[in-house]
Amino acid sequence: MLIELSPFWTIVSNIFAWLVLHLSVAYIIHRIPFAYFTKERKWDAPSKWERNGHWYETLGIRKWKTILPDGGDFYRGGFAKKTLEKDSVEYLARFLAETRRAELTHWCSMPPALLFFLWNPVWIGNIMIVYALLFNLPFIFIQRYNRFRLIRVLTLKNKTLERKTRRGVG
Repeated sequence: MLIELSPFWTIVSNIFAWLVLHLSVAYIIHRIPFAYFTKERKWDAPSKWERNGHWYETLGIRKWKTILPDGGDFYRGGFAKKTLEKDSVEYLARFLAETRRAELTHWCSMPPALLFFLWNPVWIGNIMIVYALLFNLPFIFIQRYNRFRLIRVLTLKNKTLERKTRRGVG
């Protein structure tokens, strides 16, 4: 602990710091060009333990994902992901890309928890790390779950479009 604060100012500092960190990380990621998120990245691929999203279903994610807030449209030009609004290929592809943006936002929101050791005792710093995990991991799980489902839907839609196109041409 480099900076000593009274308990009151420690609490105020922690709340303010988290607010600034969350909003800053979200804004920085929001400013990354959309095209970056249209490409599949190595970290996108499902891990074996995720079983293409089925692991998330064992967590009961369908039941609780709708009660968590969606900050996707907090900044102008953002994209709300609370519900699926359309079923066009373009919309679903945008939704898919925005799950990547949201996941990156939540991954990048966790490391700053280490900063809290600068003005907090170790035990409070540890609580801040637990908070970062508990606050961000559920949102990461939701994004990954939605992405795996969207990939399946888009694959089926694209196959259907291909078949229709072949029939129309032939």
